[in-house]
Amino acid sequence: MAVEKKFVQEGLKKAMMNEYFMKRLDRASYGGMKVTRTPMGTQITIYAEKPGMVIGKAGKTIHKLTQELDAQFKLDNPQIDVQEVERPELNAQMMATRLANALERGWYFRKAGHSTLQRIMDAGALGCEIIISGKLTGPRKRAEKFLAGYIKHAGEPVEQIVDEGYAVATKKLGVIGIKVRIVPPDVELPDDFNVIEKVIAEAPVEEVTVEKPEEIAEEKPKKEEAVEEEKKEAKGKSSSVKKSKGDE
Repeated sequence: MAVEKKFVQEGLKKAMMNEYFMKRLDRASYGGMKVTRTPMGTQITIYAEKPGMVIGKAGKTIHKLTQELDAQFKLDNPQIDVQEVERPELNAQMMATRLANALERGWYFRKAGHSTLQRIMDAGALGCEIIISGKLTGPRKRAEKFLAGYIKHAGEPVEQIVDEGYAVATKKLGVIGIKVRIVPPDVELPDDFNVIEKVIAEAPVEEVTVEKPEEIAEEKPKKEEAVEEEKKEAKGKSSSVKKSKGDE
């Protein structure tokens, strides 16, 4: 198997696992997962607001999830670990799910988008971007973007500092896709952003002198006198030229 094909298959398997957890752990406020391959097997870390519902009574639910993952995705000795999300406002997947639920309950998309954006920024996020796309107000589909703070869109920092979440809201006109991207408050921003801040802070301030009305009033007569002197000199030159022509 080619290396490229292997990477594609692993990415597809990870996306299918994420979709599977979103459906199964909706009531537990699923907040994403992390897959780590170890010599002992595949370690899967699930982030949820209610970890007790993921574990279940005496570990029955998590044991059933492990068996289903092994049978459906054929993982190498899967082991599931559950961690609680202390601040759901900084988890992109949870906020996307909450926004989708709000739209399904009948919230206007602009009100829901602005309120979600405000909650995320009030929690201390450095930046947030929310994109709502679909048939929002009519038969034609379109996309609305809500943006605040600092967001990175390309490059390696996107994978390191930007948390992404995706959810779908089902309405009468059709489905609405919701994408939330959050920059947490405890990350190190890339060098380009720090350089921009430093340049702005160290930029020299240009001094602008404003003339007082008294000074302007004093300068006006001087300018008028200079103009009159120039006119006299010009008249004197013209008269001397005429005399020289008459003598000839």
